[in-house]
Amino acid sequence: MTAFTAHVDSFTRDHLPPRAEWPDLIFTRPEFQYPERFNCASRLLDRHIISGRARRRCIVAPSMTWTYADLFERSNQIAHVLTDDLGVRPGNRVLLRGPNSPMLAACWFAVMKVGAVAVTTMPLYRASELEYMIEKAQIRHAMCDARFFTELERATIPARDFSTVRFGVDQDGAIERRMQHKPKMFETVETSAEDVALIGFTSGTTGKAKATMHFHRDVLAICDAFPKSVLRASPDDLFCGSPPLGFTFGLGGLLLFPLDIGAATLLLEKATPELLLEGIDRRRASVVFTAPIAYRAMAAIRENYDVSSLRKCVSAGESLPLPIWQTWLEKTGLKIIDGIGGTEMLHIFISSGEDRIKPGSTGEVVPGYEARIVDDDGQAVPAGTIGRLAVRGPTGCRYLDDPRQRQYVQHGWNFPGDTYRMDDEGYFWYVARSDDMIIASGYNISGPEVEEALLAHADVKECAVVGAPDPERHTHIVKAFVVLDENCVAGDEEAEVLQDFVKARIAPYKAPRTIEFVSVLPRTETGKLQRYMLRDQVKT
Repeated sequence: MTAFTAHVDSFTRDHLPPRAEWPDLIFTRPEFQYPERFNCASRLLDRHIISGRARRRCIVAPSMTWTYADLFERSNQIAHVLTDDLGVRPGNRVLLRGPNSPMLAACWFAVMKVGAVAVTTMPLYRASELEYMIEKAQIRHAMCDARFFTELERATIPARDFSTVRFGVDQDGAIERRMQHKPKMFETVETSAEDVALIGFTSGTTGKAKATMHFHRDVLAICDAFPKSVLRASPDDLFCGSPPLGFTFGLGGLLLFPLDIGAATLLLEKATPELLLEGIDRRRASVVFTAPIAYRAMAAIRENYDVSSLRKCVSAGESLPLPIWQTWLEKTGLKIIDGIGGTEMLHIFISSGEDRIKPGSTGEVVPGYEARIVDDDGQAVPAGTIGRLAVRGPTGCRYLDDPRQRQYVQHGWNFPGDTYRMDDEGYFWYVARSDDMIIASGYNISGPEVEEALLAHADVKECAVVGAPDPERHTHIVKAFVVLDENCVAGDEEAEVLQDFVKARIAPYKAPRTIEFVSVLPRTETGKLQRYMLRDQVKT
């Protein structure tokens, strides 16, 4: 850690894990050499004003378009609201709540500019979830879209010294009213490269959310990694997608990456597959970030929209099944760029550009990172061997005051909790989440592999596979939860059809012993499948 800090409030620094529990950080490549003092907002936003790009299109929304000058001036005015009206000081945590919108983006940059710490939450979180985050990160300030205020108000009742300002409403006290007479210039606080810039809460696919802390340096590092070496977008591109800015996949793909190269981003408050396709069609978007389930849904209705403007498609959040990749290619002629990242790592660290994709593989290590497959003792295993994924690079896990830090970081490596194998050419092939491996009759079975086989059947819309207890044999069986296409009839006959189909595609012992037809699968707000809820269900 550098000795200098701009943070008057030292909470985040005081609650970092002990330095010995940090992962090894790698900055050997020249693009990851950063000065000791800088604020990420200076490069991502202020730099474009200084460089004469103020009038370039920056943020597009259904009812408005902002230039870089618009975002710069509004974020400066909001920064004055934070410091002058709310008394926010460097290091204070500021909760941001609302759907993707130009104002939410301006609020995020305002928090950066004053040297505070952004805690951007999912818009659909309820009071109990917000209360946990507020207590965990000791937050006392918030900026909230007026339409999403009720749950936040319920969450903050116990906090007597909590201040919230609303935006998106024309009334006294709202941010829009407060900022009207504020200066359009603000001196961005010169933070340390290792001052915490944001706290991201994990999406809860394995239970209680964890708070991850990332520095100003980390924000720039993810912009200098995947976007430059894999995505290779252009300043003329218009980015779009479905993940909320409260999800680091969305923060990077829909705000940081486009602004870093002087491109523009389309922010949609609602980005269902239909609305996302409509946005691509009407606004001529060229780069899209979304989850596998969305690509599957969009492929089914692609003929209704003009997507000829698209040239880059990125998938992350969960594994991308090969049938979805193939269907999207058939329907659009575009290869989906798959990737694995994580809130702990901030963004994608394994992926391959379109010219290097191996269908079905997650890809190669993003330059600047290192990855390997290890056994239970942390020792590297030969190519082709299934084991635990370990990764390190210019970003890494730092939980806020959480004993699970010692599980995620071991011997200097980050362990995202995924089982993989690496081939002789250095490509990584996803097997399962480590807790999604099923041991049935002595066989190790990958739940996602069975899911991929099921998804190849035209009747299957969605599915999830878990291990269910088998009391008779004191072991587990493979159980599938299946959402059928609207035109299909659930029942024993359909279950048998699907079982036979799977047996013809993969080893018969991997086929689901039982199939339960359901109308919906449990997912997080970001679209990640919550298999742990299904595992809990089959235990009862």
